[in-house]
Amino acid sequence: MQTPGPFEYERATSVEGAIASLQRLGPDARIIAGGHSLLPMMKLRLANPEHLIDINDLTELAYIREEGPEILIGAMTRHVDLLESELLARHFPVFRDAEQVIADPVVRNRGTIGGSLCQADAAEDLSAVCSAAKANVVIRNAEGERVVAMGDFHVGPFMTAVSDGEILTEVRLPVRPGGGSAHEKVERRAGDFAIAAASACVWLDGDTIADAGIALSAVGPTTIDVTRAEEVLRGKVPSEELFVQAGEIAAEDCMPMSDGRGPADYKRHLAGVLTKRALRRAAARALHQEA
Repeated sequence: MQTPGPFEYERATSVEGAIASLQRLGPDARIIAGGHSLLPMMKLRLANPEHLIDINDLTELAYIREEGPEILIGAMTRHVDLLESELLARHFPVFRDAEQVIADPVVRNRGTIGGSLCQADAAEDLSAVCSAAKANVVIRNAEGERVVAMGDFHVGPFMTAVSDGEILTEVRLPVRPGGGSAHEKVERRAGDFAIAAASACVWLDGDTIADAGIALSAVGPTTIDVTRAEEVLRGKVPSEELFVQAGEIAAEDCMPMSDGRGPADYKRHLAGVLTKRALRRAAARALHQEA
C-alpha cells in the first residue's frame, strides 16, 4: 500500500491563524481542505510536505453570494454546493455542467473550489470554468489581500500565483447582461479526469457577441485560454459557422500529449469539437436570457 511520507499536522481556527502557520512553517507547509487532490499526490510521493494545515474549520470561507455586479464564492465552498446553487445555475450554468461530471458524490461532498484551483492540474474542470467566466481570485497574506485574474493565476503545471505564506480565500465572478455558458467533457468513465474538456461563456449585446471566454482542460501543461478564438467571436453574430471556426482555432492552439487517455491527435480533435458544442449551448442560453 502506498502511504505518504511523515508530516506534522495542525488544524487552523481562523484565516489569520492559517496564514501565520504558513509563515512560521515556511515552504514545506501545505494547506489541506478536502484532500482529494493533495493526498493522492502525497501517497505517490509527488508531494512531500512536512506540515499540513487543515482549514476545514474555516466556515467563513464557505459561501456563494451576490454582491453588486459580482458573485462571490468562498474558497472552502464544496463541489456539492456549487452543483446545487440556484444563483450560479442562473448566472453561470457552466458550473452545474462541470460539477455534474466531476468525480463522484464522495469527492463532491468534501472537495472545495479553492483546492481545485490551487492544485493547478491541467485536467481539472473548475480551472477552465473559472477562466472562461473571466473570474478573479483573492489571495490573502499577513499584509492584506490582492486580486489576481484567472489568466494570471496558473503560472505553470501545478503552480499558481499563491506564494509562501499566502492563501486563496475567494473567487469573484463578474455578472454581465446577456450571458450564457456551458461546459463539455469527454472522459473514459463517469467521474474520471477529462480526456478533453471545454468551457465557454458568451455575452451578447443585442444580436452580436460582445465578449467571450473559452478555456480547455487536459490538452496542455496548464489550462488553455483560447484567446485567439475569443477575439474572432467578438462583434460577430452567433452562427454554426462561427463556432466551427472557433473550434478549429481551439484545436490548433492547444498542446495535448499522448498518454493513457488517448493520442494527441484525438485529444486535439476533441478540443475543437467540444469548443464548438460548448459555444453553441452557451449562445443558446444567452439568447434565452435575452428573451
